[in-house]
Amino acid sequence: MRWKVAILTASDRGSRGEREDTSAQVIRELIEEEMNGEIIEYRIVPDEKDEIMAALIEMTDYFKADLILTTGGTGLALRDVTPEATLEVIDRQVPGLAEAMRLYSMQKTRRAMLSRAVCGIRGKSLIVNLPGAPKGVSENLSAVMDQLPHALSILTGREGDHGYEA
Repeated sequence: MRWKVAILTASDRGSRGEREDTSAQVIRELIEEEMNGEIIEYRIVPDEKDEIMAALIEMTDYFKADLILTTGGTGLALRDVTPEATLEVIDRQVPGLAEAMRLYSMQKTRRAMLSRAVCGIRGKSLIVNLPGAPKGVSENLSAVMDQLPHALSILTGREGDHGYEA
């Protein structure tokens, strides 16, 4: 199964071209190598709630991405608004994914408890918030990577809830 994946980076400096988006590169490599995913859309927006929301809606409703991975904006800074934007556009939360990512990362750094990342569903798309740092992206995505194909199979109706063909 080949999954359609979109990457959204929330970064003021990245959106102005002042910083290379190495976190998105890490996502791309992991998705293509470990999940047989195809990157169908990639975008960098500033840390503005409305712009993040608009990009997420377009990635789900227009591009029909199976999976949207965001990077950046999950910390405690005032401009970190990716979780709030995500909560505004999703229909349902998938808290276990965010909990698993934090738990896994806590084994590497106690600062992982400060992550406000959320995960949820909009239509038939799964949205997962990842940190902004490449190392954090790698750790968090690795924590849930093995469950994403099954989650997407259920969400898109390609598989029943218990792993049986729909």
